[in-house]
Parts: sequence; structure tokens; C-alpha cells
Amino acid sequence: MEPRRGVMASGLLLLLSVFGAGLCNTRRPGDVLDPEVAGVSVHLEHSFEFDDSVRYKKRGTLLWRPGRENSLTLSQMQLTEDERVKLRDMAGTDGLYRIRIPRKLGSESSTLDYVSSFVRICALVESHLSDVITVNTDVSGNIIGVSIVTIPGSCNGAEVEDVDLEVFNTTVHLMQPVLAAAPETAAFIERLEHEQAQKAKNPQEQKSFIAKYWHLILGGAIFLMITNTVQAPRELAAQA
Repeated sequence: MEPRRGVMASGLLLLLSVFGAGLCNTRRPGDVLDPEVAGVSVHLEHSFEFDDSVRYKKRGTLLWRPGRENSLTLSQMQLTEDERVKLRDMAGTDGLYRIRIPRKLGSESSTLDYVSSFVRICALVESHLSDVITVNTDVSGNIIGVSIVTIPGSCNGAEVEDVDLEVFNTTVHLMQPVLAAAPETAAFIERLEHEQAQKAKNPQEQKSFIAKYWHLILGGAIFLMITNTVQAPRELAAQA
């Protein structure tokens, strides 16, 4: 009997462990992850051409995790040898280096609207591909702008080695509007209603200044008239 009880107990524990694991892991393989957990991504594209034409290619992927973490990260590809040679050759032509990202996060459509920015290629090359990219969004999380600057941002004609142009050294920032504190409308209205109720209880407070102090004003006017009347005969007697 003892061996059978041991086997039954082991089977029961195994069943409970499998059932408990099923309760803990409720996400199925085909379920979509919460965007706040998985994040949303957009492609970062760049363009640099000798004839100043615009032909964008993928440079990397921006991953935005909204919510409590609210972080923006960038994964980038290494430049090819041909791209490094092209950048160094274009540094002396005062050409432009352009970037762009889609306005809508997580969209894969080919008819997207983009926001773009640019810097001088010579500044990018002499900074050894050190740039700062800032993404601006509205309160709804839609991208409304992007900017790029190099560190440093000057062009001095300095020689740059090929090894300094292999990988971008990029810092990314996410700029979102900060909501101002809402006015305390309810408290203001409540205070006005309280003041109006107090005035309704004391109608005397609603009288104007003249209505409140007419007797003082009238007394002062009479006093001035009497004083002037008394002083006038004295002045005439003195002149005589």
C-alpha cells in the first residue's frame, strides 16, 4: 500500500504543478504583446549623394517603449566600406547628410509622411559620426519633428581615418510636451458662489461708497460753506 500511495501523491503533485504553470502563463504564442511592454518601432533612414539628390536607405531602428519607462533606443547598422569612402569624399564638397523617420509609429506603409533633418557632411565626418538625434512628439504620441546635430558641429578640414567612420556614436532624446496644471475651475466657482451668498445675506455691503457715507459727505460740505462764510467778512474788514 505504501508504494501505491507514494505514486499517487507524486502524480497529484505533478498535475498541480502543470495546472499552476498554465494559470501563470496565460499568454498564447499567437497573442499580441502590450505596446508598453514590447514597444513600437520606426525605421531611421539616411541619404547622402554627390549630386545632392535624395535616396534614402535604412540606417537603423528606433524603439520607443511608452508608459512608465518611456525610453527611446536606437539600434544601427555598421557602415560599409563604400559608404565610408563616399562620406570622406563628400566632406570636401559641402554636401548634406539627411535623415528621416515616419510620422506614425509602428507603420509599415510605403505612403508614409516623414519628418526630416540634415547636417553638413563635413561636420558629421569630422565628429567621427558622433551625433545627437532628438525626436519630438505631441501629447498623443505622434511624431511631429526630428533634429540632428553633430558634436562638434564645425568643419575645419581635419583628416579622418577610415576606422573612425565605421560605427555611428549616437545619442537619442525623446521630447514630449509637458501638460500644464489645469486651473481649479470648480474651486473658483465655489468661491464666487460663496461670496455671492454672503452678499445676499448682507445687502448693506452692496451699497456704493456715497450711499454708505452720504451723511459724512454732506456734513463736511456744510462745514466748509460755514467756514468760508465766516472768513469772508473778516477779510473785507481787514482790507478796509
